[in-house]
Amino acid sequence: MSTPVTVCAAFQQTALIDPDAVAIRTVGDTVTITWRDYAARVRSIAAGLSAIGLGRGDTVAIMLTNRPEFALVDCGAMHLGAIAFSVYNTSSPEQLNYLFDNADATVVVTETAFLPTVLASGIEFEHVVVVDGKPEGATLSLEELEAQGSTEFDFEAAWQAVQPEDILTLIYTSGTTGPPKGVQLSHHNIIALSDSAMQVVDVKFGDRITSFLPSAHIADRASAQYFQALRGVQVTHVADPRTVAAALPDCKPTIWFAVPRVWEKIKMGVEAKMAAETSPVKKALGGWAMGLAAKNGQAKLAGKSLGPLDALQLGLADKLVLGKVRDALGMGELKWAWSGAAAIAPETLTFFMGLNLNVCELWGMSEMAGAGTVNPPGKVKVGTVGPALPGTEIKLADDGEILFRGPGNMLGYRKEPEKTRECIDAEGWLHTGDVGTIDADGYVTITDRKKEIIINAAGKNMSPSNIENTLKVTTPLAATITVIGDAKPYNVALVTLDPDAAAAYAEKAGVAADPATLAKDAGLVAAIQAGFDAGNAKLSRVEQVKKFTVLGEYWLPGSEVLTPTLKLRRKPISQKYAEAIEELYS
Repeated sequence: MSTPVTVCAAFQQTALIDPDAVAIRTVGDTVTITWRDYAARVRSIAAGLSAIGLGRGDTVAIMLTNRPEFALVDCGAMHLGAIAFSVYNTSSPEQLNYLFDNADATVVVTETAFLPTVLASGIEFEHVVVVDGKPEGATLSLEELEAQGSTEFDFEAAWQAVQPEDILTLIYTSGTTGPPKGVQLSHHNIIALSDSAMQVVDVKFGDRITSFLPSAHIADRASAQYFQALRGVQVTHVADPRTVAAALPDCKPTIWFAVPRVWEKIKMGVEAKMAAETSPVKKALGGWAMGLAAKNGQAKLAGKSLGPLDALQLGLADKLVLGKVRDALGMGELKWAWSGAAAIAPETLTFFMGLNLNVCELWGMSEMAGAGTVNPPGKVKVGTVGPALPGTEIKLADDGEILFRGPGNMLGYRKEPEKTRECIDAEGWLHTGDVGTIDADGYVTITDRKKEIIINAAGKNMSPSNIENTLKVTTPLAATITVIGDAKPYNVALVTLDPDAAAAYAEKAGVAADPATLAKDAGLVAAIQAGFDAGNAKLSRVEQVKKFTVLGEYWLPGSEVLTPTLKLRRKPISQKYAEAIEELYS
């Protein structure tokens, strides 16, 4: 069997391995789709899309929750050589207008809940396909689209005509510093990334993962959609990302990806459950086991082994408690997992390492097809993002900026040749905008974004993200901490509350749970101050945050202050909260 050079060719090979195995499912097996049925639906959707005029090089927009129809439509379009791209479900009509226009989308596939927003974008689509019915404003239901296909449509010829350098998808950047840019990724980019990654981690047919992060982000697209086509991963779709922790015991993932905030919340959940145990015997047993887990994590962090007595006790603790914790989390069969999209606190990684879970931090960007470095399982250096993937190169510019070169580097930004040249130089080096260091073993440490480094009034350079991550570990009530201090005599911070932690505090304290009330609650402010005091103790004096204010609101992903992947939009934050910041310095 020949080595596939396009993702659709890989899908066709993968679908033949075990046609009766389940490829796609939802929690509780409400929906299950075998590889045989998956391949058949892809064929019928491709025929339907062809019948309404979609062909090689045309673009189709997708605005869906994480549901099986996303995979079906995305894969069907791919087999025509069409460019399927996803938009964030939090997008406003104005944002959609920009994205749809930039992409030259002629067809949009959505669901009833998002149809009003899609129509309000003002874009005149040739077809509006809705996957869960045919409400007013839709031109076709998904069922009708599939029925449109001609029996004479040559499916085999269509997908075999797709070339490695054809654009597979567009990934629109979060837009932290301006309008989103459309990253054009080819079939070759994704296959090259997969081939590199498989030299570090092993992904096999039948491995299990969830799809719960936005499909518009390269992390979910690569780890779920494309790993499925290339490697035969079974994907459990979780429509509401807030329920992913509850979905994990149902999916029992063998590989998994999550952003740092999700890992932090899982850690907090374990700790809260241990703290809430009412049985003195069980509480003591849990404390003993978690103490050994902490020792285990610290030993791994130092690259050492536990002493004979501790190792013996850890084995017993694993049998009595830690294994049950992993099973309760749904991670009893987890081989390894990633954390990415933002920096994760070393304490969080160490916690999971102590539970004998392989959580490996990686680093990447949409512009390099998702990943450039990864900590190899069993060879993790906490605090780093690992060495460059095999077949890629990494180096530092004179100012410390990380430059990356590899076969996953994008074709360019859509309709942005000047910005493409700014990003990828004549020698093929991708200028990442991240600043970091590389140790003797090639492990990379990210210190900050080039444009986000704080230089205080005394000329001291500081990393706001490093300060924020340090404070978040000791301040579980905080969802976000935004450190400000550029050209200022000292650092201050804006704090937003974690809704779950805030609700738990409110119930215990007997106060209203709305964020405006909690922001003024003396007990809550004191708890955050205690967290900041503990975090500040880990920072140099110049890095420490001297004052903070708790904002009486929750920040939503995809808002003016937070990207869909929970990255801070620092400039809009500084502008919106200028008065609050000024008060902190008064």
